[in-house]
Amino acid sequence: MHIPVVWRRSGAALVAMLALGCASSPASTSALPVTILFVGNSFTYGEPAGAAPLVKFYRPESVLDLNGSGIGGVPALFKAMTQHVGLHYNVSLETIAGAGLDAHYDKKLDTIAHRYDVVLLQSQSMLDAKKPGNPESLVKYSGLLAGALRAHNPKVDIRLVATWSRADQAYKANGAWFGAPIQKMALDVRRAYDAAAAAHGLEGKVIPVGETWNRAFAEGIADANPYDGVQAGQVNLWAPDAFHGSTHGYYLEALTIFGSVTGRDPRSLGADEPVAREIGIDAATAGALQRIAAEQLAASLAAN
Repeated sequence: MHIPVVWRRSGAALVAMLALGCASSPASTSALPVTILFVGNSFTYGEPAGAAPLVKFYRPESVLDLNGSGIGGVPALFKAMTQHVGLHYNVSLETIAGAGLDAHYDKKLDTIAHRYDVVLLQSQSMLDAKKPGNPESLVKYSGLLAGALRAHNPKVDIRLVATWSRADQAYKANGAWFGAPIQKMALDVRRAYDAAAAAHGLEGKVIPVGETWNRAFAEGIADANPYDGVQAGQVNLWAPDAFHGSTHGYYLEALTIFGSVTGRDPRSLGADEPVAREIGIDAATAGALQRIAAEQLAASLAAN
């Protein structure tokens, strides 16, 4: 594929900024593993299986699915990336299809509320399925979950995963963001997560997955409209439903989470790293997506 040569920061600056941004994260190079829990929905576990089977069921034995569903998903991609660079994380996930954080609090609190070093919270893709764009539920239930988790570990590192724009919501006439630029939904979602972070002492703890997708569109790595075909030399970050992620989309999500949580530049994985190979992503594309994730993480840290 064609890879635009856009370097906005030196590699050294990126590494320094990422390390600074994650200074409060638990060290994963110690003898004891860092315990991390992913709480989310299909945007975390890698649906649809028909479009990205190598993600949803990627190395399920490497992580602990607290619901017993046998899912690997993005948490397993993250686990494999950390292993590749010599870090030690024990990874668990608790996911419910289509759910917001309210469902996790109401139905799975006893499963979630235990001692963890790091917890990632990812809510409904439209913030509120009945009131698209409304942040109230996210703000309320991220706070309730944060309180329950802090009761078990006052120093738990809680991070909020701000997800991507849905093409079906931007390009279809019945979409809640119909007629707006494709980037807008992700930016609206990010603002909602920022509001939740500000309300609960989580400033600087929002992982910019949606903005990383936006950057991939802006730099010509990914096609911004799957409904008019995918341009040659670009990838489609969405699954065929133009809603969930494709293998490339979930890989980019995992890279962004990896960089945020560990403080490592995603490019430290190397373009020919095994996770990308195992899910069918060629080295040139993997390298391009790693660069996009690194640039967005640096930009987000600079803005905080």
